[in-house]
Amino acid sequence: MWPRVNGMRTMELGMPGEQRTLLNGYALAGEKVATAGLLVEYAEEGEELEHVGERMSLVDDENNELGVIEVTAVDVVPFAEVTWEFARSEGEGFTSIAHWREVHTDYWAKTGVTVDDRTEIVCIGFRLL
Repeated sequence: MWPRVNGMRTMELGMPGEQRTLLNGYALAGEKVATAGLLVEYAEEGEELEHVGERMSLVDDENNELGVIEVTAVDVVPFAEVTWEFARSEGEGFTSIAHWREVHTDYWAKTGVTVDDRTEIVCIGFRLL
């Protein structure tokens, strides 16, 4: 199960450390309004998908709450069908959908997961409250 803070599930962006700090900064500045996850991780961790209207605690590496986000969209699509519109909304400076795919393939490989075009991706839109 994911950690809870103030009665809400947490939103942990990226890997702990420098990457999480950077991504949290983008979210707090309103530049990052989406994130992607692997559907398989939900089953592995015994978690349900987020739902529209759900409020979540945006946290740092020590699970300190930095802000509260509200989920605005949840879509599950194969990796090959993630849209450029979604990729841009992640607010991380991707230059194309190919760039987004390359960065995410590398990221998930570092976590021990190999993705292919059929890998189910959870695309989450959110807004900072």
